[in-house]
Amino acid sequence: MININSVTLVGRITKDIDLRKTSSNTSVCNFTVAVDRRFQSQQTNGQTADFINCIAWRQSADFLASYAGKGTIVAVEGRIQTRSYDGQNGKVYVTEVVADNVQIISSAQRTGTNVNSSFGNSNYSSASNQTFTPSVDPDFESMDDDFSNTPSLDISSDDLPFY
Repeated sequence: MININSVTLVGRITKDIDLRKTSSNTSVCNFTVAVDRRFQSQQTNGQTADFINCIAWRQSADFLASYAGKGTIVAVEGRIQTRSYDGQNGKVYVTEVVADNVQIISSAQRTGTNVNSSFGNSNYSSASNQTFTPSVDPDFESMDDDFSNTPSLDISSDDLPFY
């Protein structure tokens, strides 16, 4: 029997990345990606999106915290994970995408800094003490121009189904 758990998302980050460290000093960040639905809804003037909870670990989390923020268009490759915990009002069930690879497709603001626009955990070794240093990508600025006709999502914190 073959089991496949693979997810690919492309959407906008809904709020700035909050990088945290575990007790063993491992970087982790939770973020939400707003992904447009393919069909058009007449009730919402054609703007319908799903808000997908994601989590990134180690160097992917550091990369996102350094180079991505609210409104950044990202491609996330990973797997779906479910978990539960006891909350104040009973058991809480969480479904999220564990990001194995994250690519920045278009930044929300042009900072003038050119960076390598992707990073993943797939080759990460916990025994490694490597520091992620972005390399210069001369085509990064021109990549933004390819997405200039992409409709933007105007998302307020009141629209989010969490927090």
